[in-house]
Amino acid sequence: MLRAALTSGGGRLTALLPRHRARLLSSSSNSSSTIAALFSDPTPPADPAAAIQSAGVDLSHPDTVPALLLDPGLSGNYPAASRFFSWAASDPAAKAALNSRSFNSMLQLAAAHGDADRFWSLVASMRSRGYGISKPAFQAASESFRTKDMARDADLLQEAFAAHGRNASAAEVCKILRAPGKDDNQKLAMLSESSVEVTDELVALVVEKVGQFPQQAMVFFQWVEQSAGAGISWGKVYNLMARVLGREDCIEEFREVLRKMRSKGLEMDRDVYVTVTDRFLKRKMVEDAVDLFRFMTNRPEKLLRDDFIFLLKKVLVTGELDLKLVTRVLRYYRHVGSEVKDSAFDSVLKSLRSVGRLGESGRVLKAMQEGGFEPDSADHEKAVLAMCDAGNLEEARNYLTDVEESGHKLGPKIWSCLVQKYSLGENVDTAVSCFHEMLKKSGNENVGSALEALVSGLHKKKGAKEAFKVLKDMVTEKAVVPWQTTYKYLIHKLIRQGHLKPAFEVLGLMKSHGYPPFIDPFIPHISKSGTVDDALGLLNATSLRGLPSRIVYVRLFQALFKEDRHEVAQQLLSQSPASIQNHADIRDIFNKLEEPVAAALAEG
Repeated sequence: MLRAALTSGGGRLTALLPRHRARLLSSSSNSSSTIAALFSDPTPPADPAAAIQSAGVDLSHPDTVPALLLDPGLSGNYPAASRFFSWAASDPAAKAALNSRSFNSMLQLAAAHGDADRFWSLVASMRSRGYGISKPAFQAASESFRTKDMARDADLLQEAFAAHGRNASAAEVCKILRAPGKDDNQKLAMLSESSVEVTDELVALVVEKVGQFPQQAMVFFQWVEQSAGAGISWGKVYNLMARVLGREDCIEEFREVLRKMRSKGLEMDRDVYVTVTDRFLKRKMVEDAVDLFRFMTNRPEKLLRDDFIFLLKKVLVTGELDLKLVTRVLRYYRHVGSEVKDSAFDSVLKSLRSVGRLGESGRVLKAMQEGGFEPDSADHEKAVLAMCDAGNLEEARNYLTDVEESGHKLGPKIWSCLVQKYSLGENVDTAVSCFHEMLKKSGNENVGSALEALVSGLHKKKGAKEAFKVLKDMVTEKAVVPWQTTYKYLIHKLIRQGHLKPAFEVLGLMKSHGYPPFIDPFIPHISKSGTVDDALGLLNATSLRGLPSRIVYVRLFQALFKEDRHEVAQQLLSQSPASIQNHADIRDIFNKLEEPVAAALAEG
């Protein structure tokens, strides 16, 4: 084929050139031979254009270079032909005349001489210019490669030629889809009248180009559905459709795609599911994401546990909280036999916390139950604690009551947390009521933390005296054992507010629980402003088996003398038991403190 073209090249060249040039060529040894002579030397002349022009060859004509390359005078000298083409491709004037036919002619020469490097370099240059391999050039080059046992290059050429054909077909389809002034029906008619064959590759190429234009894509898909033959892979087609149409502005078309896929028994590729789901969630199309999740559960092997957790968390944090969607996600996942592990609720709580919705923990857990999740007592405890942390105390309390009535036994720390949270709030009476309910349900053990919070809350809202009344009732009526720190806290607050008598009673309660008497706050208060009766009250409260403590007496007398309240000290001493008055330690305190007074009187 190439030989025939080369043999007829001279006549063609003469016919293609202007008449006065043709006469010059006919009378000369042949223009192609002249150019071959010019470029036979590896070092071309300084000004090849001038030499070519003087030979009477007009390179500006679009048919000149193709004819020259196929004429025996130049094609018979491949090195010269290659140098000539390289020069023409780099010369500003000559380069403008190089067209697709020029490149295809040079391709034939390169293949005929087995120059694979040059051949594929030319193919790359053609691709960058938008040129394709012509059918004659393809056939001639394929024959040359096969003849020269260059099977690999022949196979690559076959692929390149086929790819060009596909690209050309895709370009033709895209041109129709983008045709200005044409409605969808007109575009469909134009596509039907075209000679383009629908293939998997064509669909992929066109979708890549028009995927961002859903209306164009819908017209294309409609044509594909009407025109595709038996060899088309509908799974690929519909997955491409789903990827393109899975968006807000063509959601009905997307749902129609899902219906068709379901009716044909087709599966959605996982990467398509992930892409479309992510797009839906970014646009807060949560319900559509859940519907797509349901579609995927028809093929549970395509769905991962991470997909379930991811969607569940997104439902909780995206837009308005819709508990029905929570239930649906669980129901779809459970319907295919998948197990929802306990750790799922931990993930839920993290998501709720991230968007400030911990107060909804109980309602969310109930919605999960309706979807088939079976929470244990630990899950219910987490829900209550989360609601307490969020300050949703009434709902937490009601939820806790309902859960325990349903048969779950929650730990005392849950009630304790609820009491503590109520104690920090404004309605401290509810904290007291809740504490009583805690005692009724959980007993009076391990309640020290809750009681301390309750006493603190009562003191802040109603004063230390009211806090004492509640504590006293808990100890005497409910047999509650407060922490030692609770007793100390309450003593401090009672003394500060001037309630010594209740403070003395607290000392008695401490003694009944085996705690040492906490007298430190009493001593400075009584020594500075207390009466003898106050001092006697402290002594009676700290006496052991009816016997007053000598240590308390010593500390009281020392403090009174330090504050120069000698008269009160003397009165207290006179009302003290003989054992105290005659005790050496007591007499020593009075003697040491009275000696300076006696000496001053003597000097006076």
